[in-house]
Amino acid sequence: MIIGIPRERKKHEYRVGLTPAAVRQLVRAGHTVLVEAGAGEGAGFGDTCYREAGATLVTGAEDVFGESELVVKVKEPEPQEYRLLRQGQVLFTFLHLAANPGLTRILLEREVVAIAYETVQLDDGSLPLLAPMSEVAGKLSVQVGAHWLQKENGGSGVLLGAVPGVPPGRVVIIGGGTVGTNAAQVALGLGAEVTLFDVNLARLRRLAELLAGRVSLVSAELGALEEAVAAADLVVGAVLVPGAKAPKVVTTEMIRQMRPGSVIVDVAIDQGGCVEGAVPTTHDAPVVRVEQVILYSVANLPASTARTSTLALVNATFPYVSRLANLGYREALRTDHVLLKGLNTIEGRLVCAPVAESLGLEYCPYSAD
Repeated sequence: MIIGIPRERKKHEYRVGLTPAAVRQLVRAGHTVLVEAGAGEGAGFGDTCYREAGATLVTGAEDVFGESELVVKVKEPEPQEYRLLRQGQVLFTFLHLAANPGLTRILLEREVVAIAYETVQLDDGSLPLLAPMSEVAGKLSVQVGAHWLQKENGGSGVLLGAVPGVPPGRVVIIGGGTVGTNAAQVALGLGAEVTLFDVNLARLRRLAELLAGRVSLVSAELGALEEAVAAADLVVGAVLVPGAKAPKVVTTEMIRQMRPGSVIVDVAIDQGGCVEGAVPTTHDAPVVRVEQVILYSVANLPASTARTSTLALVNATFPYVSRLANLGYREALRTDHVLLKGLNTIEGRLVCAPVAESLGLEYCPYSAD
């Protein structure tokens, strides 16, 4: 099979779809791997590394998309790449279609076989390809939140970690999944006072064991959430409904009650955001002010640690890339129900129910048999 690795076009996206080590394994298995020149530079993987791994270096995205049967990316195609997508081509990447009706339309019109990392799902409900980036984003959310709390950055001047005689900063995390758990661990490491909300009581019980009673774990009842957000120095929005648009759990009225210079980091922005009024931002201009509160909503937060993020992502995605390459997409989907759950569009049909519901489009079930 011919596998293509284009350079990411999203602004300040430095990750790359496959590492040279992964390319070497595919080439040894008899596949041809086309890598766009410069694709791995941002993550510390130069063209020479890919060439030595057996890849064929090409000069532009047109060559990658034009010749490849399977395109492996990190982020969703940008508008300038839409014209390069073609019928029957397999696209394996983060898509987040519930918040992107324009890309959804293009994938359907061009009859692309689009498999989204974020909807590949194990039997226990976990998301193995989203998890490593959620771990990174959770850790970074507190790190960037602490940065924007600093006075020279426009924040309130609160240090999250306590010093003798002064109470610690207050961190409120909404969502107890992978993002929220990792955010809590970093906030605790800094010495902050941490409160975590979730709607799932069973999940809160598991977190009580994991975090050993060091975090206040609260059921996400509206009154308690409003009170906690109002008193918070840093709020991390970590709400996830797999494949679907994120619900708005932090309202403008709640933001009005926060102290000026407090910070909100909306990690759910890829799925539309869980903060009312949040829009995707970039690393060039990562924050906006809402009611004197700093709102950080960068849509590709893990790109800022591109080396670590690429290695973590490829560790998770490569077994599925290998399966798609070795078996072809039809057989891979037929024999792997976990991968099948990642399928979003095929043959001009939208086959992911949460995406269809979020966008108000027709859901067409797909059978791989």
